Amino acid sequence: MSRKTTTHLMDRAIIVPAFRQAFLKLDPRALYKNPVIFVTEAIAALVTLFFIRDLVATPADALFSGQIAAWLWFTVLFATFAEAVAEGRGKAQAESLKRAKTDLMAYRLPRNGEGLEELVPAASLKVGDIVLVEAGQLIPGDGEVIDGVASVNESAITGESAPVIREAGGDRSAVTGGTQVLSDSIKVKITVPPGGTFLDRMIALIEGAERQRTPNEIALSILLSGLTLVFLIAVVTLGGLAFYSGTILSITVLSALLVTLIPTTIGGLLSAIGIAGMDRLVRFNVIAISGRAVEAAGDVDTLLLDKTGTVTFGNRMATDFIPLAGVSAQELAEAAMLSSQADETPEGRSIVALAKGDFAVTEPQHKVDAVIPFAAETRISGVDICGKSYRKGAVDAILRFARLDDASAPQGFRQSVEKIARTGGTPLAVAEGSRLLGVIHLKDVVKPGIKERFAELRAMGIRTVMVTGDNPVTAAAIASEAGVDDFLAEATPEDKLTYIRNEQKGGKLIAMCGDGTNDAPALAQADVGVAMQTGTQAAREAANMVDLDSSPTKLIEIVEIGKQLLMTRGSLTTFSIANDVAKYFAIIPALFIATYPALGALNIMDLGSPRSAILSAVIFNALIIVALIPLALKGVKYRPVGAAALLRRNLTVYGLGGLVLPFAGIKIVDVIVNTLHLV
Repeated sequence: MSRKTTTHLMDRAIIVPAFRQAFLKLDPRALYKNPVIFVTEAIAALVTLFFIRDLVATPADALFSGQIAAWLWFTVLFATFAEAVAEGRGKAQAESLKRAKTDLMAYRLPRNGEGLEELVPAASLKVGDIVLVEAGQLIPGDGEVIDGVASVNESAITGESAPVIREAGGDRSAVTGGTQVLSDSIKVKITVPPGGTFLDRMIALIEGAERQRTPNEIALSILLSGLTLVFLIAVVTLGGLAFYSGTILSITVLSALLVTLIPTTIGGLLSAIGIAGMDRLVRFNVIAISGRAVEAAGDVDTLLLDKTGTVTFGNRMATDFIPLAGVSAQELAEAAMLSSQADETPEGRSIVALAKGDFAVTEPQHKVDAVIPFAAETRISGVDICGKSYRKGAVDAILRFARLDDASAPQGFRQSVEKIARTGGTPLAVAEGSRLLGVIHLKDVVKPGIKERFAELRAMGIRTVMVTGDNPVTAAAIASEAGVDDFLAEATPEDKLTYIRNEQKGGKLIAMCGDGTNDAPALAQADVGVAMQTGTQAAREAANMVDLDSSPTKLIEIVEIGKQLLMTRGSLTTFSIANDVAKYFAIIPALFIATYPALGALNIMDLGSPRSAILSAVIFNALIIVALIPLALKGVKYRPVGAAALLRRNLTVYGLGGLVLPFAGIKIVDVIVNTLHLV
């Protein structure tokens, strides 16, 4: 499957605007939502005032306080820059979608069917208007095809270069505003006018990057705020200790010490991690309406899938011709194609396609005497040609046409019909006059590769349940073929809703994939509701995610991205806390070594002086955020391992790394600071 062209992590088109946005995000009214960085900004402003004072009163101290102030502001800017880069990548996706929007004109048809179409601005269309869209034109708004069939280019929405077929009736009738008709023409009934189309909502969602904070993120913010308060108390205590011991620690030093000890690393990257998770979904052609849904996807226990249009293609398709004794498969295929010439239903077209594709049947060369179109009343279609009458249709209808009944029908015919029915398929009979030729096997075809994908979900610990309105026999056959773990047959919208609520009462997180109006209540109730882009308007509005590829197994990527978001946040939190602990033990001995010489044993890095130690720590604190921005945006690679193994990995890689890296980093910066005589 093709992907949208992704923007490089450090693309100039994103980086330059992100620098501008980073300065705009310094507004305290926006920054207060991130307590750690808000405190850092307040301290940076305070130290800046001391720098101005030192310029006037004690110029010798101005170099030190000025450097501290500059690096504190850089720390805040790097944090806002990380968030701006994450948002910028989403906005780059939105710009590509905007190119699909133009000042459209539309050919509106009269609602009463009388008169000619009129050319009107697309913006003036209303719900219920019917428009004619011909080859080369853009569809002016979201709607349903009510007449015709056409090839539509949806690459602006899905990123797929191959066009798709949209036709009246069935599950392929939904069209999206801004997509282009490539061939033929269709009549579209507008369900959502321009300005409120799916494309417009996608642009707003991606561009705005507005999302509610998730419970885990709120809990993490509380933890970071608590750690900030703890280190604030510790720094105040150290200040009092220094005063009574005769060590002079200026407000500038204490302020800088507080910033280096509070969890600025994860505080600066927290927003970027969440926004980047939503952006990664966009690059997999999934629009997340809620950031909370992205996180919930990482903990999904059960996946419910609507059968029709989700697990299967939706329309019954001809898969086999079963001839009776004395009739060749070629003869049956020719008769089936002839009798389906006037059947414009998806089933009829699939019979013609099977006959032409597998049996190389060609169009009739003789003049057709009469055409009998398919009708719901007769349930038969066919032709009269060269004095012969070919008919195809429901078994009982064809038996009546052939002047037969169940008892007089050949045994082989009855056995074929019963076998197809037992497997959940639909048998159609074919006859030439009073002579039965055989049976056509129609079945709801399972989408290719879906069984292997469900096996992957099972390996991830996710249970799959297919829900359908079909009878238990048909449901069991399709469930077995698709490889789901369980199925819910003869399910009403209320049944789906009840099932989800019962599972949620048991503490499970539920994902639901669907595309129909009858799926809307379940999609709204599920923790992760994924609507197919080809689905109905009701389904897309009820869900908190929309899959632009309409692939039910896309949940694998959604779950992986959700888990990746949680793992990234957990890994960087582990690193940040370990990093703060290491900085505490790296800096404190250097600050008090003059007063308490015994602390020299703990000054393992042999930092040059208290001032160089604190300046080096501030510089390292700013640079480590910059170094981790790519990891926050790209995410920690997901591996399907257990919680215990994941905890060990985090503690080993990020915990140990967070403890060791500050010692090496601060020492290197300290050497540079002293070599350049910056203090």
